Amino acid sequence: MINRLCIIGVGLIGGSLSRALREKGFCRHVIGCGRDERHLQRARQLGVINEYSTDPANAVQGADMIVVSVPLRAMQSVFEQIDPHVPVDAVLTDVGSAKACVETAARKTLSGSLDRFVPGHPIAGTENSGVEASFAELYQGHKVILTPLEENTRETIGRVKAMWEATGANVQQMTAAHHDEVLAETSHLPHVLAFALVDTLSHMGDSDEVFQYAAGGFRDFTRIASSDPVMWRDICMENRDAILKILDRYMSDLENLREVISKSDLEMLQKIFSRAKDARDKYTQKYSS
Repeated sequence: MINRLCIIGVGLIGGSLSRALREKGFCRHVIGCGRDERHLQRARQLGVINEYSTDPANAVQGADMIVVSVPLRAMQSVFEQIDPHVPVDAVLTDVGSAKACVETAARKTLSGSLDRFVPGHPIAGTENSGVEASFAELYQGHKVILTPLEENTRETIGRVKAMWEATGANVQQMTAAHHDEVLAETSHLPHVLAFALVDTLSHMGDSDEVFQYAAGGFRDFTRIASSDPVMWRDICMENRDAILKILDRYMSDLENLREVISKSDLEMLQKIFSRAKDARDKYTQKYSS
């Protein structure tokens, strides 16, 4: 049970966490924090939070669980502001989509509470953003990855794990480096490709006609291009090496596919498509709920 939860950044992810914990009766009181007071007022009107503050140092006072849900490049600034004010019995975590950079920022700034900071990443979301898009079921059946620091105790990790399990999530652990490689391949690359495709089509001379005749396949493939550009800008910069590695691999395979098409190699084209279909079908059968 969390007595006082502080969420810094009450958007889709932070707002959905609050909704889920309050619905399950796992949290007694939630204070939200952010720079936009109108946004925080809306969160309170929606019943996502009980109160709010625009000052992170003030918001964390009295909290026993602190969740930092801000863009990756804002993490270090938030850590610097809250470190002197974190209660001695509070546990901290984050929801960043890249973990090595968060750990680096924490080690630079959380001098007084590093041992109680457990990095985390809920692998859940939608293409929508903002507290209005939040909903209690967002994490149900989804994975949350924790990348604990060597300074963390079993009890501290357990408190963060219990919080996420209360939302219905499946909590797993791995190193920050492995997390960043896996997410670059499975999440970051697809988002980069979706943004790139829509951008390419949008500045073509006949873009209006292209979008006018776009079918379901286009909408499905490009849905995630409606995601928050600031968040994904930061992810690309903070997990740059891993993203470039898988992007180079993809570009090599794409060039090979182009060559196959240019040569009208029907047999190889069907082989590539069949191999992809089989892999996709096996994935959906094994992992889809």
